[in-house]
Amino acid sequence: MQSYTAARRRFLILVALLLAVAAPGAQAQIGSERYAAIVTNAETGDVLMAANPDEIRHPASLTKMMTLYMAFEALREGRIQLGSSIPVSENAAEMPPSRIGLLPGMHLTVEEAVLALVTKSANDAAAALGEFLGNGSEDRFAQMMTLKARSLGMTRTVFRNASGLPDAEQVSTARDMALLGRRLMRDFPDRFAYFSTPYFRFRGRVAFNHNRLLQEYEGTDGIKTGYVNDSGFNLVASARRDGVRLVAAVFGGRSGRERDRHMMALLDQGFTQMGVSARPQAVAARRPMPQVVPAAQAHGLGATRVARLNHGPATAALPVPPGRPPAMRLATAKPPRAATRMEQGDTDRNVLRLPAHRAPHVVRPSAPKPGKAARR
Repeated sequence: MQSYTAARRRFLILVALLLAVAAPGAQAQIGSERYAAIVTNAETGDVLMAANPDEIRHPASLTKMMTLYMAFEALREGRIQLGSSIPVSENAAEMPPSRIGLLPGMHLTVEEAVLALVTKSANDAAAALGEFLGNGSEDRFAQMMTLKARSLGMTRTVFRNASGLPDAEQVSTARDMALLGRRLMRDFPDRFAYFSTPYFRFRGRVAFNHNRLLQEYEGTDGIKTGYVNDSGFNLVASARRDGVRLVAAVFGGRSGRERDRHMMALLDQGFTQMGVSARPQAVAARRPMPQVVPAAQAHGLGATRVARLNHGPATAALPVPPGRPPAMRLATAKPPRAATRMEQGDTDRNVLRLPAHRAPHVVRPSAPKPGKAARR
């Protein structure tokens, strides 16, 4: 039996060759301290290929996958509705980009927050949703997120906020994030279609989905991009071809385009391993944006309706292997945010300085406004 080291070396050589053929000029940071990748069979959880899958990395906006998991769970249990009104605190409104421009005292619906997270990766909406679900405290919500991660089998993940903004203690792994992607599909088949929303309108502004694979890689139906300076460009992607579905995670790309090309090369190889014929042009020309429900109309429509308007019905439930025993530490206070060069999403063009962390301006969640509850 060949050693793990030899197998890993062959995998890295294979990935490098794939990139040279499928994406000239794109050399993801293989071997760097930020790089990690995994490709899994979504139905069985089997690992098709992996590099550093259990090494600690910063998830950046992949964090919002768990924020959305918590929101979907609350929806399923009837604790909130799609039309429930979320108050915007001063703390949430001050979050740095990406943003949808929320101001203190504003309100948005749960569905608007969901759409803002899956498309714009909006940090202000994520903080507002986290405070709403955490009974006024994003810190408390982060502890809830970490507990949920442990219950799902994400043994090396710790959350400190709802958005993925820089925090030295907010960490995860490629394996954990791929597992979370699979659990989102399995546990919320009626909500997973939100991740394929190409864009939505919020109060006169259009927010486009940062996940370009939705337009550029055949079969992609989600799920989430992420970037902060300490993480590089991250992506968890789901794609389905000829009845085979893969979920993959890539951490540490040097740019959004490099990360995307690397992910497409890995997915191509994964489908080949599963006996799915390669497409002549995996990186297709950008397809026209499909029609999607703007926020004003999406209010009152569930994910099943969004799925019909975008990419068809949501995925079926998928089995997930049991996780390992939990081991975690919950912080009672969040350390100060260090000034850092970052911008969430798919660009690092701007230099932003984050304000020093202070206790959030707590706004207790209000009851849903009469007549605003959305159909589910």
